[in-house]
Amino acid sequence: MLVLLAFIIVFHITSAALLFIATIDNAWWVGEEFFADVWRVCVNNTNCTEIDANYKDYSTVQAVQATMILSTILCCIAFLIFVLQLFRLKQGERFVLTSIIQLMACLCVMIAASIYTDRREDLHRNNVELYSLTSDGRYGYSFILAWVAFAFTFISGLMYLILRKRK
Repeated sequence: MLVLLAFIIVFHITSAALLFIATIDNAWWVGEEFFADVWRVCVNNTNCTEIDANYKDYSTVQAVQATMILSTILCCIAFLIFVLQLFRLKQGERFVLTSIIQLMACLCVMIAASIYTDRREDLHRNNVELYSLTSDGRYGYSFILAWVAFAFTFISGLMYLILRKRK
Protein backbone atom coordinates (compact mmCIF):
# COMPACT_ATOMS: atom_id res chain seq x y z
CA MET A 1 0.00 0.00 0.00
CA LEU A 2 2.88 2.38 0.74
CA VAL A 3 4.34 1.82 -2.72
CA LEU A 4 0.95 2.62 -4.23
CA LEU A 5 0.66 5.82 -2.18
CA ALA A 6 4.19 6.86 -3.14
CA PHE A 7 3.39 6.27 -6.81
CA ILE A 8 0.21 8.33 -6.56
CA ILE A 9 2.05 11.18 -4.83
CA VAL A 10 4.76 11.23 -7.51
CA PHE A 11 2.13 11.01 -10.26
CA HIS A 12 0.17 13.92 -8.77
CA ILE A 13 3.26 16.09 -8.35
CA THR A 14 4.21 15.31 -11.96
CA SER A 15 0.73 16.39 -13.08
CA ALA A 16 1.06 19.67 -11.19
CA ALA A 17 4.52 20.29 -12.66
CA LEU A 18 3.23 19.68 -16.19
CA LEU A 19 0.38 22.12 -15.58
CA PHE A 20 2.77 24.78 -14.27
CA ILE A 21 5.10 24.40 -17.27
CA ALA A 22 2.25 24.40 -19.80
CA THR A 23 0.69 27.48 -18.21
CA ILE A 24 3.84 29.56 -17.80
CA ASP A 25 6.13 28.67 -20.70
CA ASN A 26 5.93 30.53 -24.01
CA ALA A 27 5.68 27.67 -26.50
CA TRP A 28 2.06 26.96 -27.41
CA TRP A 29 2.54 27.95 -31.06
CA VAL A 30 6.05 28.08 -32.54
CA GLY A 31 7.68 28.75 -35.89
CA GLU A 32 11.03 29.60 -37.40
CA GLU A 33 11.15 33.20 -36.18
CA PHE A 34 8.47 33.43 -33.50
CA PHE A 35 6.78 31.72 -30.59
CA ALA A 36 3.47 32.44 -28.94
CA ASP A 37 1.42 31.32 -26.01
CA VAL A 38 -1.56 32.62 -24.10
CA TRP A 39 0.46 35.44 -22.49
CA ARG A 40 2.60 36.97 -25.25
CA VAL A 41 3.86 36.69 -28.81
CA CYS A 42 7.60 36.97 -29.48
CA VAL A 43 9.24 37.59 -32.84
CA ASN A 44 12.98 36.93 -33.32
CA ASN A 45 13.30 36.08 -29.60
CA THR A 46 13.64 39.77 -28.77
CA ASN A 47 10.48 41.58 -29.82
CA CYS A 48 7.82 40.34 -27.39
CA THR A 49 4.30 41.73 -27.29
CA GLU A 50 2.09 41.07 -24.30
CA ILE A 51 -1.41 39.92 -25.11
CA ASP A 52 -3.66 42.57 -23.60
CA ALA A 53 -7.07 44.16 -24.14
CA ASN A 54 -5.91 45.54 -27.51
CA TYR A 55 -5.62 41.99 -28.84
CA LYS A 56 -8.60 41.32 -31.12
CA ASP A 57 -9.71 37.99 -29.58
CA TYR A 58 -8.71 38.89 -26.04
CA SER A 59 -11.78 37.29 -24.44
CA THR A 60 -10.88 33.93 -25.97
CA VAL A 61 -7.29 34.24 -24.76
CA GLN A 62 -8.56 35.18 -21.32
CA ALA A 63 -10.71 32.04 -21.24
CA VAL A 64 -7.66 29.90 -21.99
CA GLN A 65 -5.58 31.78 -19.41
CA ALA A 66 -8.25 31.48 -16.73
CA THR A 67 -8.92 27.79 -17.22
CA MET A 68 -5.21 26.90 -17.27
CA ILE A 69 -4.63 28.86 -14.06
CA LEU A 70 -7.71 27.30 -12.48
CA SER A 71 -6.58 23.80 -13.43
CA THR A 72 -3.18 24.40 -11.85
CA ILE A 73 -4.72 25.77 -8.66
CA LEU A 74 -7.21 22.91 -8.45
CA CYS A 75 -4.46 20.35 -8.92
CA CYS A 76 -2.46 21.88 -6.07
CA ILE A 77 -5.54 22.06 -3.83
CA ALA A 78 -6.32 18.41 -4.62
CA PHE A 79 -2.84 17.43 -3.49
CA LEU A 80 -3.18 19.33 -0.21
CA ILE A 81 -6.57 17.77 0.43
CA PHE A 82 -5.12 14.34 -0.39
CA VAL A 83 -2.44 14.79 2.26
CA LEU A 84 -5.00 16.01 4.81
CA GLN A 85 -7.42 13.19 4.02
CA LEU A 86 -4.65 10.63 4.21
CA PHE A 87 -4.23 11.28 7.92
CA ARG A 88 -7.73 12.42 8.93
CA LEU A 89 -10.32 10.07 7.44
CA LYS A 90 -10.91 6.37 8.06
CA GLN A 91 -10.52 3.79 5.31
CA GLY A 92 -13.29 3.60 2.75
CA GLU A 93 -14.06 7.31 3.07
CA ARG A 94 -10.78 8.69 1.78
CA PHE A 95 -9.99 10.57 -1.36
CA VAL A 96 -13.49 11.22 -2.78
CA LEU A 97 -13.09 14.98 -2.43
CA THR A 98 -9.54 14.75 -3.79
CA SER A 99 -10.80 12.81 -6.80
CA ILE A 100 -13.57 15.30 -7.51
CA ILE A 101 -11.18 18.27 -7.37
CA GLN A 102 -8.58 16.49 -9.51
CA LEU A 103 -11.22 15.64 -12.12
CA MET A 104 -12.30 19.31 -12.10
CA ALA A 105 -8.67 20.24 -12.81
CA CYS A 106 -8.73 17.73 -15.65
CA LEU A 107 -11.87 19.33 -17.05
CA CYS A 108 -10.36 22.82 -16.85
CA VAL A 109 -7.17 21.89 -18.71
CA MET A 110 -9.24 20.07 -21.34
CA ILE A 111 -11.38 23.17 -21.85
CA ALA A 112 -8.31 25.42 -22.15
CA ALA A 113 -6.51 23.19 -24.63
CA SER A 114 -9.70 22.63 -26.62
CA ILE A 115 -10.44 26.35 -26.89
CA TYR A 116 -6.86 27.01 -27.99
CA THR A 117 -7.03 24.17 -30.53
CA ASP A 118 -10.28 25.45 -31.97
CA ARG A 119 -9.46 29.17 -31.97
CA ARG A 120 -5.69 29.20 -32.50
CA GLU A 121 -5.90 30.12 -36.16
CA ASP A 122 -8.42 32.90 -35.48
CA LEU A 123 -6.41 34.18 -32.52
CA HIS A 124 -3.33 34.81 -34.61
CA ARG A 125 -4.96 35.58 -37.95
CA ASN A 126 -6.91 38.53 -36.53
CA ASN A 127 -3.66 40.30 -35.77
CA VAL A 128 -2.71 41.15 -39.34
CA GLU A 129 0.88 42.07 -38.58
CA LEU A 130 1.54 38.60 -37.18
CA TYR A 131 -0.39 36.58 -39.73
CA SER A 132 2.51 35.95 -42.09
CA LEU A 133 4.57 34.59 -39.22
CA THR A 134 1.96 32.51 -37.44
CA SER A 135 0.53 30.78 -40.51
CA ASP A 136 3.74 28.73 -40.88
CA GLY A 137 3.89 27.59 -37.27
CA ARG A 138 3.15 24.39 -35.41
CA TYR A 139 1.98 23.47 -31.94
CA GLY A 140 4.74 23.81 -29.38
CA TYR A 141 5.72 21.63 -26.47
CA SER A 142 3.72 23.64 -23.93
CA PHE A 143 0.55 22.89 -25.85
CA ILE A 144 1.47 19.20 -25.95
CA LEU A 145 2.27 19.28 -22.23
CA ALA A 146 -1.19 20.70 -21.59
CA TRP A 147 -2.76 17.66 -23.26
CA VAL A 148 -0.40 15.32 -21.40
CA ALA A 149 -1.36 17.06 -18.15
CA PHE A 150 -5.01 16.47 -19.08
CA ALA A 151 -4.34 12.74 -19.34
CA PHE A 152 -2.30 12.70 -16.11
CA THR A 153 -4.93 14.57 -14.10
CA PHE A 154 -7.67 12.33 -15.46
CA ILE A 155 -5.77 9.17 -14.57
CA SER A 156 -4.88 10.63 -11.18
CA GLY A 157 -8.52 11.46 -10.47
CA LEU A 158 -9.52 7.91 -11.35
CA MET A 159 -6.74 6.49 -9.19
CA TYR A 160 -8.08 8.37 -6.19
CA LEU A 161 -11.50 6.82 -6.76
CA ILE A 162 -9.99 3.35 -7.01
CA LEU A 163 -7.77 3.94 -3.99
CA ARG A 164 -10.83 4.92 -1.98
CA LYS A 165 -11.98 1.30 -2.01
CA ARG A 166 -8.60 -0.12 -0.93
CA LYS A 167 -8.09 -1.22 2.65
